[in-house]
Amino acid sequence: MKRLFTIFFVLIASAAIAQNDIISDAREAIKTGSSREIVKLFDDNVDMTLEGKMKNYSKAQAEFILKDFFKKNPPTSFTIVHQGASKSGVPYAIGEFISNQNTYRVWIRVRKNQNAFVIHQISFDEEK
Repeated sequence: MKRLFTIFFVLIASAAIAQNDIISDAREAIKTGSSREIVKLFDDNVDMTLEGKMKNYSKAQAEFILKDFFKKNPPTSFTIVHQGASKSGVPYAIGEFISNQNTYRVWIRVRKNQNAFVIHQISFDEEK
């Protein structure tokens, strides 16, 4: 029984660590304005909201769109202000992205795809 409990605990702990790793990796990629690094964390297709418009993009399209976004809005800072999971267990993070011109609230939603956690939704909502 102890062995079963230990195995269960290790599985739960490793899932929590993997969720935190993807959020941490996303934080670093956004903080540096690296479209190349952030799309490595994306699902094959991602729902992305920029300038109030949500669209579904492939990884290649998303990289191109984010590269342009970061070029227009070079990051001065990015911090995660809240991290958790929805009632259904879907991990998410909320961050604040600051560029020279604007401040954005960033929403990142993660899901498990096969054996890995991936970002399936991200939005940059400008704060007025």
